[in-house]
Amino acid sequence: MCEHERKHCPRCNSGFECKVGSILICQCSAVTLSTEERNYIQEQYTDCLCANCLKEMKAAWHKELFKRKLYRISALLFNKNKSG
Repeated sequence: MCEHERKHCPRCNSGFECKVGSILICQCSAVTLSTEERNYIQEQYTDCLCANCLKEMKAAWHKELFKRKLYRISALLFNKNKSG
């Protein structure tokens, strides 16, 4: 039987049990991440995060995407008004 590892989340420092040997029952499996969301988190953290922080990082990624889209839209509008 696999041993589970006690870890501390590098983002919030809360303790949790990592069940990498039984990933389907690990606390992180409750958070579904896209490849882009996973990459965003991996750019900032190299170790496991608690489920709470995974949810918060997922939300942060979507806020970042929204800000990027707003920036592109505002740049298009600004350039259109500037040239018109």
